[in-house]
Amino acid sequence: MEKIIQITSGRGPAECSWVVAQVLKTFLEEANDNKIKTTLLQREKGIENGTVETATILLESDNLNTFISSCTGTIQWIGQSQFRKFHKRKNWFIGIFEVDKATTTEISEKDIQYQAMRSSGAGGQHVNKVSSAVRATHVPTGVSVVAMDSRSQHQNKKLATERLLQKFKNETVKQFKAEFQAQWMNQLQIQRGNPIRIFEGSDFKKQKQVKNYKQERQRLKREDYFDRE
Repeated sequence: MEKIIQITSGRGPAECSWVVAQVLKTFLEEANDNKIKTTLLQREKGIENGTVETATILLESDNLNTFISSCTGTIQWIGQSQFRKFHKRKNWFIGIFEVDKATTTEISEKDIQYQAMRSSGAGGQHVNKVSSAVRATHVPTGVSVVAMDSRSQHQNKKLATERLLQKFKNETVKQFKAEFQAQWMNQLQIQRGNPIRIFEGSDFKKQKQVKNYKQERQRLKREDYFDRE
């Protein structure tokens, strides 16, 4: 199983980019502890030294769903700004998102089927009598193109192959653009409320546990009641 994860500052200030750099280290360590293979696909440095605006990581393991569900969402860090000593803000937010993996189609010549056909349009008697045009079809996907530029069937076959390859290349570019757009949206969708994880201080290995003490008191009351019964 393969998954792609993006850790982003959400276009936040340098402090958020610093948090991304720290969380990236923690994330890679935790993945390694869980026997998950990681490959850093992309890392965009921030303005300040030691900061990262966004990073994209490929994860490989037999089962990633539990690990990903436990870490994706808004991450909150509580601490003093590393760059503005007297800044009053103490809460900084970044996001971890799953990114759809772009699928690319590899074309093999053995998967291309060629069909000779008569050219159409102006061209005199030669066009009507000679099957010089060529249709190239990628059999696995059904995508096809036609070339009738030349009077030579061999030349048209070459042109049809080039056009078919270019068509798939253009489709791959579209997929990468869609992936980039999804990443850009991730930059804008960081929710400050209800963080999935909270870190405090400079040691990012220690996660702050947030407890709802009202619910805890109610639970203890129920246990006490049943003990008396």
